[in-house]
Amino acid sequence: MAPKPTLSRRAAAVPPSPIRRLAPLAAAARRAGKTVHALNIGQPDSPTPQPILERLQRFAQPNIAYGPSEGLPEFREVLRRYYAGLGLEVGADEIFVTTGASEALLFVFAALADPGDEILVFEPFYTNYAGFAAIVGARLVAVTTRPEDGYHLPGREAIEARLTSRTRAILLCSPNNPTGTVYTEEELERVAAICKARGLFLISDEVYREFTYDGRHHRSALTLDAIAPQIVVVDSLSKRVSLCGARVGCVVTRNRELLDALLRCGQARLCPPTLGQLLGCGVEEVPPEVTAGMIAEFQARRDLVYQRLSALEGTLLQKPEGAFYVCPRLPIDDGQRFAEFLLRDFEHEGETVMVAPADGFYATANLGRHEVRLAYVIGGSQLERALEVLVAGLEAYRAATARP
Repeated sequence: MAPKPTLSRRAAAVPPSPIRRLAPLAAAARRAGKTVHALNIGQPDSPTPQPILERLQRFAQPNIAYGPSEGLPEFREVLRRYYAGLGLEVGADEIFVTTGASEALLFVFAALADPGDEILVFEPFYTNYAGFAAIVGARLVAVTTRPEDGYHLPGREAIEARLTSRTRAILLCSPNNPTGTVYTEEELERVAAICKARGLFLISDEVYREFTYDGRHHRSALTLDAIAPQIVVVDSLSKRVSLCGARVGCVVTRNRELLDALLRCGQARLCPPTLGQLLGCGVEEVPPEVTAGMIAEFQARRDLVYQRLSALEGTLLQKPEGAFYVCPRLPIDDGQRFAEFLLRDFEHEGETVMVAPADGFYATANLGRHEVRLAYVIGGSQLERALEVLVAGLEAYRAATARP
C-alpha cells in the first residue's frame, strides 16, 4: 500500500480560533430559525464613513492593478499625516502597508523570530497571535494578568522571570483585545526599560488607539525615543473607520533593517490590496465629529454591558477602559461548553447569543475556562436584547449543569 501523504507539524500546531470555531453551530442555529446575536467577533456595526464609500463609487480605472509591495505612495503619505496629527513624526518610508494588521503581525513575527524563538505576551491576548506564531514556528511565552487587577501588568520582576535566551520581543496590545485594558504610561515605560536592558523588540498593537473611555488617552510606543530602533507598531484602519473587509493595515518602525526584511516579505506576496488603500486615502476626509460620535457610542455600550453583567451573582469583571470587548469570569464550569449550549441547546423566545470562549485567549493550560469574550459591536435595543438573552442563557446553563 502506498504511504499516505502527511501534513507538516506546523499545520497541526495552528490552533482553531475561538472567535470563529463555533461558526458551524451558529449556522445550524440560524437554519433552525433562531435569531443569533453575534457578540463573538469584533466587527463594528458603525457605518463606513461616507467620504470613504464615495471613493469606491468614484473608482473609474479600467482595472484594479498591482501596487508597490510597500504600499501606494499616496496612501503612505496619508498615513504619515495621520500620525503627524497625533504628534508622532514618522516618515512615509517608515510605514509599510500590509493586508490588515494580521499580515503585519505575521510578517513581523517572521522577521524577528526564528523557529523556536520566543515572543513574550500578556495573557489573555488576542487569540490570533497564537496562530501567527505557529505559522512561523515561534513560541508565545505568556505572563498572566488577572481580572482582579483589571488585567494590568505585573511588576518588572514577574515579567523578567519569563524571559529566556530565546526571547526576541515583547508584544503589547493597548487598548487591549480581549480585556479592554488601557496600559498606563508607567506600564509602557516599564516594558520599554526591559526591552532596552535586554536588547528586545517591543511590538505594539495599536489597532484600537482611538477607543479610550472616561477621559483616558492612549500613548503610542512610537513616543519611546530611547529605544526607537526597537519599536514596531502594528496598526489597521479596520476598526477606527469600519473598514474590516478592506484588509488594510501597516507596520510603523524606524528600524531600517526590519523595513528591508518586511519589503522582501511583501515582495513575495506582491502587494497589499490596491482598492483598500485607495479607500483608505479617504480617512483624512472623515470629519472629527464622526470619530467622536463613534467613541461616545461605544462608551455608552460599555456602560450598559458592565451594568448588566456586574450585577450577576458570581460574575467577576472590571469595567473596560478602551476597545470594545469585555472578558467576564462567569459562574460556569467551561466557556466552550457554555458557548456550544447557547447555540445548540438553548433559545429564549426564538433567540440566542454567540460568544467566544476565552480559553483560546490564553497560552497557559486551563486558564480562561470560566471566562468568555464579548464584543459589544451591536447597539441600541439589539444590544439590550442580546444581554437579556445572554442572562437567560446563563441561568438555563447553570440549571442544566447543576449537580443533583
